[in-house]
Amino acid sequence: MHPVVEGAVLMGGSAEARGIRTPDQRLRVFVSSTLQELQPERRAARAAIERMHLAPVMFELGARPHPPRELYRAYLDQSEVFVGLYWQEYGWIAPDEESSGLEDEYRLAPRDMPKLIYLKQPAEREERLAQLVEEIRDDDSTSYKSFETAEELAELIEGDLAILLAERFDASRAAAADDHVVDPATVDSGPSDDAADHLPVSPDEVLGRETDLMTLHEWLGGDEPRRLVTLVGPGGIGKTRLAIEAGRQARDRFDRVTFVPLQNVRDGAGVLPAVARELGVRDNDAAPTLERLAVARRGRRDLIVLDNFEQIVAAAPQVTALLTELQGATVLVTSRSRLRIHGEQVFDVEPLGLPEDPESGTLDEIATAPAVRLFLDRAHAADARFDLTAENAQDIARICDALDGVPLAIELAAACIRVLTPTVMLEKLNHVLPILTTSDRDMPERQRTIRATVEWSIDLLGPFARALFVRLGVFVGDFSLEAAEAVAGDEPWAVDLPGTLLELVDGSLLRQHDVAGVSFFSMLVPVRELAALRFGREPDADAVRTAHAMYYVRLAAEAEPLLRGFTQQATIERLQAERDNVRAAYRHLIAVGEVDIVADAIWRVLLYWWIRNQLPVAKAWMDRLLDAGVPLTDRSRAIAITFSSWVALAHRSTEMDGRPLHEAADLFRAAGDRFGEGAALTVQGMACAMAATPDLVGAEELQRKALELVGPDEDATFNALFRGQLGSITLMQGDPARALETFHQVIGIAERIGDRFVEMIEYTNAGWAKIAMGEPTPALFARHLELTLQLGNEEGVVDAVDGLAACAIVMGDLERGGILLGVTDMLRTRTGSVDQRTYATSGPIVERVLASEYAGVFEAARDHGRAMSRRAALRYATGPVGAEAPVTA
Repeated sequence: MHPVVEGAVLMGGSAEARGIRTPDQRLRVFVSSTLQELQPERRAARAAIERMHLAPVMFELGARPHPPRELYRAYLDQSEVFVGLYWQEYGWIAPDEESSGLEDEYRLAPRDMPKLIYLKQPAEREERLAQLVEEIRDDDSTSYKSFETAEELAELIEGDLAILLAERFDASRAAAADDHVVDPATVDSGPSDDAADHLPVSPDEVLGRETDLMTLHEWLGGDEPRRLVTLVGPGGIGKTRLAIEAGRQARDRFDRVTFVPLQNVRDGAGVLPAVARELGVRDNDAAPTLERLAVARRGRRDLIVLDNFEQIVAAAPQVTALLTELQGATVLVTSRSRLRIHGEQVFDVEPLGLPEDPESGTLDEIATAPAVRLFLDRAHAADARFDLTAENAQDIARICDALDGVPLAIELAAACIRVLTPTVMLEKLNHVLPILTTSDRDMPERQRTIRATVEWSIDLLGPFARALFVRLGVFVGDFSLEAAEAVAGDEPWAVDLPGTLLELVDGSLLRQHDVAGVSFFSMLVPVRELAALRFGREPDADAVRTAHAMYYVRLAAEAEPLLRGFTQQATIERLQAERDNVRAAYRHLIAVGEVDIVADAIWRVLLYWWIRNQLPVAKAWMDRLLDAGVPLTDRSRAIAITFSSWVALAHRSTEMDGRPLHEAADLFRAAGDRFGEGAALTVQGMACAMAATPDLVGAEELQRKALELVGPDEDATFNALFRGQLGSITLMQGDPARALETFHQVIGIAERIGDRFVEMIEYTNAGWAKIAMGEPTPALFARHLELTLQLGNEEGVVDAVDGLAACAIVMGDLERGGILLGVTDMLRTRTGSVDQRTYATSGPIVERVLASEYAGVFEAARDHGRAMSRRAALRYATGPVGAEAPVTA
C-alpha cells in the first residue's frame, strides 16, 4: 500500500465534451454515505465541495417526495463526480431489495464517472461493507484514501477535486477516450500551504455580509492592501464568522491563512505563543517567540486572524511587533474595541440589514432583508417545517427589528421557533427586552440587546437547564459530557444530564460536536461570558472549580494507559480537545498549593507531550510549579528535573550536565517509582550518547538498567521504546546489522500492541541502519512518514523526509536528494526547530556531496525544495521516485 494514496484517481471519462457552462451551472458532486454515523464528515465534505465552487448533491439539501432509490438514481444521473464516505455501517436494506442504498449508489454510478472513495479509520466494518470496500480496492476506476477526522477528510476532498479539475481542463485530453490513471501524490496543489486548511469550518453560511466581504477583500489584497485590519463590534455581532469567511475568500492572495483563537488567553504574554502554536512554530527555550516566528515565516505571505482580542487589548503593541518582524504578514483582528496602534484600519461590523417597512413591505421585500434571511435559515434548521408566509412575515420582520439585526440575538430567537410562534415570540420579546436592555446602562446598546437576548433564551429554559447553564460557566473551553457530570455532582437537576444538555443545544446556548467518538460541547463567546458571570456569583463557585480541576487530574490518570497501543490516536485527540480546561485546572490547583497533584498529572500524560512535540510546554508547567513558592515532594522535583533536562537535550548548543539526572533517578528510586527511574536513566543515557565526546559505553549501561526497571508486563510501550534506544546506541557503536535486528524486533512488538508511535520511531531507526549497511530502503522512511502524519508529530515529518533525502543521495539521485533536503530545511524553519539536535541525520552524506563536483547541481535542487509549500513537498516526498518536482511560486 502506498503510504499516502491508496489506489489511483481516474482522470478520464466520457470523450463527449460538454459545452461551456454559465455561472449558475456548477459541476455537481454526488456524496454517498450512511446518514447517521457520518454526519460531521458529510458537513465537512459539503463545505470542501462548496469551497471549490462546486455543487454538492446530498439528500439533506432538498425535499424528498420520491422513493429513495428513484431519488438517488436521478441525483446520480445529474452528477459529474462521485464521492463515497465509508466507515463502519453498511446501511439499511429496504424491503424487497438485496443491497443497501450505500452499495446501490456505488453500483449505479457510471463507470466513466470519477469516483473518490474515503475510508474512515480505524473501523471494524460490517461484513457487507468490508466486502464492498475490498471490491472498490480492486476497481481501477476509483481512488480510495484513508482519513481519521472530518478536517482531514475536507482537506483530502478539496485537494483531489482540485487535481481532478486541473486534469480535465487540460485541452490535450479533450479527445481522449481511454481512461488515464494519475497518482494525486505527484501533482502539486499550488505554491501555497493551502491557505484555507488553517481556518475553522464554519457550521453555517455567512448571510447578509456580501458588501462587507467585498470591502474586506479589497482591503486585504487590493491595490493598496492594509496590513492591520480590526473588525470592531459587540459580542454576537458576527465578527468571527465574518473574519473566517473573509480569510477564506482571500486565501488565494496568501501562502497561508491562520486562525488564532484568543478567547481563553487572559494574559497578554500569551498572544505570541498562541500565534506560534497555530503556525506550527514549536516552543523552546532557545530563542524568544517573536524571533522564532520571524525565522520560521521569513519570506512567507501570511494572513493571521487574531480572534477575540478585547480581553488582552493592552497587548496590542505585540501586534505591531509581529507586523514589524513578519514583513510579509497581514493581521486581521476581531475585537470589541480598537487596538489604537499605528497602521490600524478599523472596520465597524454593523448589524444585519432590516426590512425597510415591516408594516407594508411585500413578502419578497421582507424575505430579502439580511436579518430576515438569517432568521429564516436558523429557524428552518430548528424546524424544517417552518417557512415564511404572508401571515407571519410582519411578525418576523418586527422580531428582527426588536433585536436590532444582531446575528447572535436573531439566532437565539430563531432557535425557539419549535415552541413559540412568531406572534408569541414577538409578544415575549416586546415584554422582556425593554427591561433587560436597561439593566446595565454602562453597556453599549447593541451589547445590551445581545445580553438581553441571551438572558431571554435562558429564561425560556426549564429550571434544571437554567441551573446547569450557570454551572457550565466553570468551563473555559470545549468540554465533554463526562466533564459536565463531574462538575454537576449530585445536584437534583443533574438526574438527566444528557437530556438537559440537549435542551441547551436546542436553545442554541450550546453547540455539540464529536472528537474521537466523544461528545463535546461549546459556547459562543458572549454566551460563555454570561455563564461565567453567573457562575462567579454562586456561593459554591470555589468548590466547583476544585471539582472541575480534579476531573482533569482524573482524566490524566485515565488517559495514561490509553496513550499506549490501539487507543493512542483517539486519546491524543481527546487530550488535545480538553487542553483549555486542562490549563485552567492546573492554574487553579497551583493557586491553591496543590502542586504535587499537578506534577503527577503532567507526568502521567508524558506520551501526549512527546507525541505532539509539546515537551517544552510540560517543562513550562514544571517551571511554574518550581516558582510557586510551595514545597515539592522529592518525586515532583524528579519529574521537573527530567522534563527540564530532556527539553534542554534537544538543543544543539546545550552541553548536558548529567548530575541533575542522576539526582532525579535517585529521587524516583527513593519514591519507589520504577518507571520514573527508568525514564531518568534513559534521558541520562541520551545525554551521554549525544555529548561532544560521546560515552556510548556509559549510555548502554544506563539504558540496560532502565530496561530492567520497566518490563514488558509493566509498560509494553516504554519497554519497547527503551529497547529501541538500545538499538540506537548499538548503531552509534558501528554495528548496524545488530541494531537493525533490534529495530525489527521492536517494530514487531509495536505492531502486536498497536502502538503507532513506537512503530514510527523504529521505522526511521531501521532506515538509518539500512543506510549504514549500504542498503538504502526508502520504504522504511515512507512508512515512518505515514505514521507521523497520522499522529500529528511534526518532528517526525522532518526526520522522515531527511531519511528519504539520504536514501536518494546514496542511490545516486542527487536532484531528488537535494530537493528533499531542502524540504527538511523548509520544515525545520517553519516549525522553529532549526537548532534541533537529532541522532542519525543526512549530515555526513551531504558533506560528501558538497565536497564533490556535483555540489552546484545539488545546492540548486536544495533551493528548489526550500521554496516548496509544505503540501507540495509532502506530495513530492511520497510520490514515486523519478517524478518531476513541482514548480514553486
